[in-house]
Amino acid sequence: MTTDTELLELISSRLAQVVPAHKRPAALHEPELGEAEQEQLQHVLASGYISSVAPHVQQFESELARIAGVRHAIAVVNGTAALHLALLTSGVQPSDEVIVPALTFVATANAVSYCGAVPHFADSSLPDLGMTPDRLEHYLAQETKTRGGQCINRRTGRTIRAMIAVDVLGHPADLPALTAICRSHRIALIEDAAAALGSFRDGVACGAWGRSAAVSFNGNKMISTGGGGALLTNHDTVADAARQLASTAKQPHPWRYDHTRVAYNYRMPGLNAALGLAQLGRLPDLLARKRRLAEAYQEALAGIAEVAVLTEPRRTHSNYWLNALVLMRGHEQLLEPLLERLHGEGLQARPLWTPLHQLPMYSDCPRMDLTGTEDLAARVLCLPSSPRLEGPSAL
Repeated sequence: MTTDTELLELISSRLAQVVPAHKRPAALHEPELGEAEQEQLQHVLASGYISSVAPHVQQFESELARIAGVRHAIAVVNGTAALHLALLTSGVQPSDEVIVPALTFVATANAVSYCGAVPHFADSSLPDLGMTPDRLEHYLAQETKTRGGQCINRRTGRTIRAMIAVDVLGHPADLPALTAICRSHRIALIEDAAAALGSFRDGVACGAWGRSAAVSFNGNKMISTGGGGALLTNHDTVADAARQLASTAKQPHPWRYDHTRVAYNYRMPGLNAALGLAQLGRLPDLLARKRRLAEAYQEALAGIAEVAVLTEPRRTHSNYWLNALVLMRGHEQLLEPLLERLHGEGLQARPLWTPLHQLPMYSDCPRMDLTGTEDLAARVLCLPSSPRLEGPSAL
């Protein structure tokens, strides 16, 4: 029988086949920048239009919408702002509830709180780390009722206005099933596709599901604008409302400053958009290299019964933003020692997020049984996934 020490040594030696010493230290995920980014930045600097009125912003939005397969992309300062706009344009009001997976980055719940609404936590499971549709449907059937065409939480009396489906680590959630649940319960579906640019479910791009979606261009995402995000939608009315809310609700006029409501200054500056344009040009190559890296991890760790590498779910095509190692049940005690060892060896691995219901500000929020979430948080860690680890494309 393999001891814990022997298993740690085995995993370490197999990972060295994928990330040898000359590629270390290896960050969890780092951007790739070069001449194309420098040229775009030089263009926007030479133009003098470095703010949100720069033509580069509109060009970036147009190219992003084309790649994401949606009618509209509204570039904003970060993915959290995009989620906030998505919730507001879905009619989320103070004291409403929004279904959110407990296994996600805190920004998903924070955006709900910005609306004065309450996160209502749902459980997650393999194979995608996303919300578990069958258990969620059963839970909603027991815990909610329909009144006046709205979904009402029987226990709190609050309206459940929306659901945020998260594409965890870039793997598409079960979006068809979650869409059906939202339709059945008259809940607006919002997709948190922050890390899923380039991923597909049933041939439909992540970001193109639901009423709207949010993507992120933080420094560690598939493409980076330094800081930034975008709201994606196929609905003209959502796009118009989001643009107004992101631009302080200022009415178009050559010199007057008239505003129709309290709104937000969420606009993306031209400097960031210039970076984004160059990064979008890299996307096909980045996706190809990240897929090869995922395959290398899968091959290197094959045959170790105590662990598995997370692979794309059936009927999906994942961007493999972050590769994940899953410890088999009964080996949860290895999570912290393995993380400590990998960091000591120059591999910036990390666990999944602390489940949101375990954070002090969200500990009293309504929730279904979260056994699956707590189980996954104890057994999953993310591996270094920068495209540079697989080298340049041969294409």
